[in-house]
Amino acid sequence: MGQWAVAVLVLGLALASAPLPAAVAAARTAPYAAAEGHPGVHLSRKEAGKGGTVTVTGRGWRPKALLTLLICGQNMIGGTNSCANGDGRAVTTDAHGGFRKRLPVAEPPKPCPCVVHVATVTGEAADADAAFKVAGHPVAPLPQESTGGRLTVLAQPRLAGSSGLLTWFGAPAQRQLTLTVGNLGSAPARDPVFRVGTSHGVFAPEWEEQQWRGTVPAGKKAEVTLPVELPAGAHGDYLVSLEYGGKVLAEQPWGVGRPWGVTLFWVLLCVVVPAAVFRVGMAIVDRVRPRRTGGTRRHPAGRPHTTGRRRAAGIGQRIRNRTASEGSTADPGTPGDSAGLPWFTPDTAPSTTTSTERPTSKGSA
Repeated sequence: MGQWAVAVLVLGLALASAPLPAAVAAARTAPYAAAEGHPGVHLSRKEAGKGGTVTVTGRGWRPKALLTLLICGQNMIGGTNSCANGDGRAVTTDAHGGFRKRLPVAEPPKPCPCVVHVATVTGEAADADAAFKVAGHPVAPLPQESTGGRLTVLAQPRLAGSSGLLTWFGAPAQRQLTLTVGNLGSAPARDPVFRVGTSHGVFAPEWEEQQWRGTVPAGKKAEVTLPVELPAGAHGDYLVSLEYGGKVLAEQPWGVGRPWGVTLFWVLLCVVVPAAVFRVGMAIVDRVRPRRTGGTRRHPAGRPHTTGRRRAAGIGQRIRNRTASEGSTADPGTPGDSAGLPWFTPDTAPSTTTSTERPTSKGSA
């Protein structure tokens, strides 16, 4: 009877222990099944110093997706600018959306609290964070977010608009910066304030705050349009930057042509003004210069210049003076006396063929 009791006890224990492997397997797979569609991250340790490693395990990610693993400070409020990007790692998920990767521990540029940030590189955006403490790294309070939303750029920004005729003459160039932003935070972003900056060459950008009127709901996207203006006469290669929440969201190059109208204006000014001054000066000199009553006037080049009327008048005057002097010195009755000469007209002059003497009668003495 004792042997039968022992056998029944052993059989009962065997039957009771039979479902345990299945239950354990179900317990292991249940969390991953519940997290499917919502990526999750698990760390092998919660704290490590610089130079150590931490194993990152993930489940529920998109199959065959490329992921980045980073250690970030300030809970990654400032975006990837607060992460140790140089010590990050990349991993590709398997066919079931899982991965396992060792990540070296590095000190991020921002103080803790720190997280291990995992995000997709291509395809549909997805990310997950796991709290992690970097031993020996400073800790500071988290900055306050004023707008409650976390915006990011989803599409390449573009500059819309064109330059007019006034821009060709040095007027300020204007464009419209258009981009699509998405809210990755848990709260809507109402009337966000952006900072638009323009920089030229190696100079730092000049920032200007601009408020966009509208609301970007959590998990939604919206198209934002902001005006951009350059100083008068600006030309060359410029870079337009957009900043929000202390993070640069986008940068767009902008090539501005030279205002050739201003150059043409200065060229004409340098030609017309000297010519006008020269003409005014010559007119003043011609008006102030004394005029000669007679004789020969010479040009500045030294060549004689006389008019035909003055030349004829001078010749006639000399002939009259010479004739008057000859007539005054000759004796009366001489051929040189111009006063005693019989001046005739062609009609009254005596004929050379007729004789003035009366013919004598025949036989007269």
